Amino acid sequence: MNSNDSDLQIAGDILSVQHLLQPAREHPATVAEFAGLARSIAADRAQWEHLVDYDATSRWYHRLRTGPGYEVWLLSWIPGQGSGLHDHGDSSGVLTVLDGRLTERAGPTGAIARELGAGAQRVFAPGYVHEVVNDSLEPAISLHVYFPGLTDMPMHGAQCAAPAAEDVVPA
Repeated sequence: MNSNDSDLQIAGDILSVQHLLQPAREHPATVAEFAGLARSIAADRAQWEHLVDYDATSRWYHRLRTGPGYEVWLLSWIPGQGSGLHDHGDSSGVLTVLDGRLTERAGPTGAIARELGAGAQRVFAPGYVHEVVNDSLEPAISLHVYFPGLTDMPMHGAQCAAPAAEDVVPA
């Protein structure tokens, strides 16, 4: 081997060997890709802004998209609305605040509080216990990606009763 040989001369150009390239994925498959999907949807307001509604009696939610093994939900929160302390069963998730401010209280008792403004993102694993609340004086909008899709949302705390699987409300 000559010291003047470059890596390209030694190994060859990977772009010329198509079978070594990974094909581009049509759908996300990793946590980073799901977080990226949420960021790309958040950036494209025309995709979701016209769908948002606000409900004074309960949180409004809309399934925005589904794919193999995941689903994307859009939620609105008027001041004072919250999810209650819960987990997402076997699903992992990405929570992204699109507009306004939300407070996330995490842990078995909800003792760890984080204020999340527009653009903030939280990633969580199955069994992660939290509550999301709009403690502000303005409405808020959030985007939730669940993988696999949300089938269970057990509530935590003495005052909460776990909903049936068909009554699952994303949070």
